[in-house]
Amino acid sequence: MTDRVRAIDYHTGGEPFRIVPEPPVGLPGRTVAERCDFAIGDPAADRLRRLLCHEPRGRPGMYGGLLVPPDDDGARLGVVFFGSGGFATACGHGTIALGAWVVRAGLVGTPADGVTDVPIDVPSGRVTARVHTTGGRVTAVGFVSVASYVVAEAVALTTSRGPVSAALSYGGALYAQVDAGAVGLEVAPRHLPALVALGREVRTALTGHPAARHPGGDRLGGIHGTIFHENVAGPTHQRNVTIFADGQVDRSPCGSGTAARVATLAAIGRLAPGQEFVHDSMAGSRFVARYAARPEVIPVITGMAYPTGEHTFVVDPDDPLTPGFLLR
Repeated sequence: MTDRVRAIDYHTGGEPFRIVPEPPVGLPGRTVAERCDFAIGDPAADRLRRLLCHEPRGRPGMYGGLLVPPDDDGARLGVVFFGSGGFATACGHGTIALGAWVVRAGLVGTPADGVTDVPIDVPSGRVTARVHTTGGRVTAVGFVSVASYVVAEAVALTTSRGPVSAALSYGGALYAQVDAGAVGLEVAPRHLPALVALGREVRTALTGHPAARHPGGDRLGGIHGTIFHENVAGPTHQRNVTIFADGQVDRSPCGSGTAARVATLAAIGRLAPGQEFVHDSMAGSRFVARYAARPEVIPVITGMAYPTGEHTFVVDPDDPLTPGFLLR
């Protein structure tokens, strides 16, 4: 790996996303999924991930994407997602950021007023960033998710807060979903330490559970995060916080997690095709989701992303803390 890495930073709903247009490591493979598999086992790719996500250049909860060729000419680009906990199969907030960046950078032609679709290949499949422009400005970005579905409506778990019932759904990654009120908590900053602790417990309790397996293999299996939710104005307007990896907190409403929630609500009859689902984060940001009436639930989730900086990260060969550390 070279001693310089160029990156463009965005945030989507408060959650960071670091775009690496020209990764300084090779990621061979015929598909983006294969390139992700390679990255998971490659020391150079993992060193780059830690360099960009860990302190002092990153922080716990940092996320980003290494741009790679798409699977075929049907997509504009491919991306291998990474975070401070490892490489990932899906990242909804990152897809929104990529859509905004592609249009702002002039990499695709867009009307002054209208909607531009940007197909993107990710490890879990092909998604489409849907970029809305008004007067030549990006005003909203949505993404068409992969097919999302319920794996288990209720899995009984034993935790330090007593019995917990978790729904498991797939929205590009597998998520456990828990009603915060049912465990005596609120989706509020004052309860965040308890939510983080319980999120870790739930994820650990589901490790190796049959419902956490995916027919596509280990890369798509396992619980990516635990979503704690509460109603704001009925089941179609909720607030959530997603605890992913080892206790990291998603500042946004979580894109792939929102897709999982759409699948759950559709399955239990709380969300009809075309009906709007409003999903708020603890930070006060919002995603709005719908799904079309078809054999599969294909959520379309809309939010917004904003640039926060452009960087050339350097690596001093004498720095003993390379590639970084995490304290939390």
